[in-house]
Amino acid sequence: MHFVEDDGSKKYRTDYNSHGSAGHRKEEFYGKELILADRETVEQEADSILKEADVCDVAFLVVGDPFGATTHSDLVLRAVKLGIPYRVIHNASIMNAVGCCGLQLYNFGETVSIVFWTDAWKPESFFDKIKKNRQNGMHTLCLLDIKVKEQSLENLMKGRKIYEPPRYMSVNQAAEQLLTIIKNRRLQGEEPEITENTICVGLARVGAPDQKIASGTLHQMSTVELGGPLHSMIVTGSMHPLELEMLKLFSVDSCSNSENNAFKRTA
Repeated sequence: MHFVEDDGSKKYRTDYNSHGSAGHRKEEFYGKELILADRETVEQEADSILKEADVCDVAFLVVGDPFGATTHSDLVLRAVKLGIPYRVIHNASIMNAVGCCGLQLYNFGETVSIVFWTDAWKPESFFDKIKKNRQNGMHTLCLLDIKVKEQSLENLMKGRKIYEPPRYMSVNQAAEQLLTIIKNRRLQGEEPEITENTICVGLARVGAPDQKIASGTLHQMSTVELGGPLHSMIVTGSMHPLELEMLKLFSVDSCSNSENNAFKRTA
């Protein structure tokens, strides 16, 4: 069993934690069909997949690092228990490619996920983790929500396998939610560690030819347009002078007469 792009007899493509836009090109490269394994398939049919691996090679083509998802760790543990050998070829991931913006990887604290809010569910726990990172002078990588093969509550309750259109959170949507939390915290008498003027970085389609990076204040991130998915965002902590200089290369102010204003207003 392989979590690699190997010459296996069966190849599964998993992209439920990403935007799998290159699937057809991979099929052309291998000259054979790639079986799309969504989250439900991997989590509920793991035993069947492992049974196949007992008689032929099985390859999992994973977007990002194979062990970025606990689902894949579970498959490895199951394979080991069944005596099925496996090997891994590691891949680039946003967790390390995020350094493309110039922020140093060892200055990052705990990574957080920012989820889509609903009318009835508006969690703020990710904000408190960002706050803790900033208090420790650390940057925070924010992974933005992906909704793929999601069911409405009505379809879920009625057992209908009807799925909602895919949704991918953008940098400006994430920034808007953070700004709302800041407003709420102030109404509660708190002056948050993160403000409208905190320097942030928006990243889109990192590693692709049309990759985009934008740096500026959190308020500026709420209006920036970076195009299609996938997006990530960084809330900065304390910055080394070289990190600041690198971020200025991507400043949303750089096209105006007030070049790099954001970096003069706040740190």
